[in-house]
Amino acid sequence: MPELPPPITVVGIGADGWPGLAADSRAALRSAEVVIGGTRQLELLPHEEVTAERVAWPSPLRPAVPGLLADHAGRRLAVLASGDPMFFGIGRTLADTVGAERLRVLPHPSSVSYACARLGWPLEATEVVSLVGRPLDALALALHPGRRLLVLSADAGTPAAVAALLAERGFGTARLRVLEQLGSPAERQLDGPAADWPHPPGDPLNLIAIELGDGPRGSLVPGLPDTAYESDGQLTKRHVRAATLATLAPSPGELLWDVGGGSGSIAIEWLRAHRDCQAVSIERDPVRAERISHNAAALGVPRLRVVTGPAPAALAELPTPDAVFIGGGLTAPGLLDSCWAALRPGGRLVANTVTLESEALLTEWYRRHGGELVKLAVAHAVPVGGFTGWRQAMPVTQWSAVKPNTPQEDAS
Repeated sequence: MPELPPPITVVGIGADGWPGLAADSRAALRSAEVVIGGTRQLELLPHEEVTAERVAWPSPLRPAVPGLLADHAGRRLAVLASGDPMFFGIGRTLADTVGAERLRVLPHPSSVSYACARLGWPLEATEVVSLVGRPLDALALALHPGRRLLVLSADAGTPAAVAALLAERGFGTARLRVLEQLGSPAERQLDGPAADWPHPPGDPLNLIAIELGDGPRGSLVPGLPDTAYESDGQLTKRHVRAATLATLAPSPGELLWDVGGGSGSIAIEWLRAHRDCQAVSIERDPVRAERISHNAAALGVPRLRVVTGPAPAALAELPTPDAVFIGGGLTAPGLLDSCWAALRPGGRLVANTVTLESEALLTEWYRRHGGELVKLAVAHAVPVGGFTGWRQAMPVTQWSAVKPNTPQEDAS
C-alpha cells in the first residue's frame, strides 16, 4: 500500500505575529521543511525559531497553488493564512485543490472576530462583505437602512472608496470606523461619516465597520421597480418579472442562462436571491450588453457574466445551466432545442412571449413536454378624464417545464 503524503498544515496568523500563535501552531511551523505565505506573513516569523525554506505566494495566487504544492510534494509543508484560514482565506482554495482530508487547519481569531469584540457587535448578526479581489460595487447589495456591516478591505485606499460609494448611493450619514492592524501593538481606529471622510489612506491591513443609519430602502425579493433599471424598453416588467423568478426558483450555487438579456433584469434578480447564485446573460446587441453590465453593478451583482452574441450560437461554450430563461428570440431556428438540450436533467426552463407566433411555438412544446402554460395579464389604474380606469399591458404567455431525469418521448 503506497505511503500517504504528509498533510498540509494551514496555520492562521494574526497581525500580532509569532507572539500571538498558540503552541501547536508554533510547533507546526518549527517542524515544517517549507513554509508558503504572503511576504508580510513570512516576515512575522522569527528566523531562529522557523528554519524552513520560505516561499512567497506569486500573483495571481489561485492559479499558482497546484504547481507550488506539486513542487514541494513529499516535504513537511505549512501554509500561512491571515486569521482563520477557512473564513475568506486560503483554506478554501487548498481544500478545493487537494481535498479537505489532506489539510490540518490551525485557526487564529479572524479580523472579523477581533472587530466584533472591539465594537461590541454580535458576530452572528453582523453581515460581512469581502472586497478583496472583488469589485467595489459588490457592497451595494448589502446596503439597507439601519444595518451594520463589516467590510474586508483590499488595501489602504478601500475606506475612502467605500465612503464615496456610500455617499453616492444615499448613505452619506453612515458612520465608518476603520480598524487597522487588529490584534497587534499598532492597532488603531479611525472614525468619520461617509459623506465627509476625513482620513488619508492608512495601513493596508484594515477592516471597515459601517453603521448605515438612514438611506434608501431596498427590497430582498424579486420584482424591483422598473425604474431601478436603465432600459431602452427591452425589460421584463416588474410584476411579470416577479412571477418569472418565482417559476425559475433560484437556489444557492445554481447557474442561470438568461437568453435575450435585454436590460438584464432576470439574471440580476436571480443573482440577488443568494450570493452563491451564478448567471450568464446572453445578448446579441452590444449596446444592450454594456447596459446589462452597468445595471448589474448598480444593483450590487457585478459578478454577472455578460456574453455578447446571437443565440443559439453564443451558447455553445457556456457551462451547463441549472435553469434557462428565454425572454426574446424564441423563433430563432434551433434556440429552444439548444436550450432544452443544454439544460441539466432536473433543471427548469421558462420562456416568455407576447407574440402569437412564439405563443404557437410554446404551445407545441407544452404538448410535447408538458410543464405549465400560463397567461400573465397586468393592468394599471390610470386617469380617464376626471375618473380612473384600467390600462391593460400586453399579456405574456409563459411556458415552464422541468427537464426529466430520463429521456422522454414526445407526446403523440
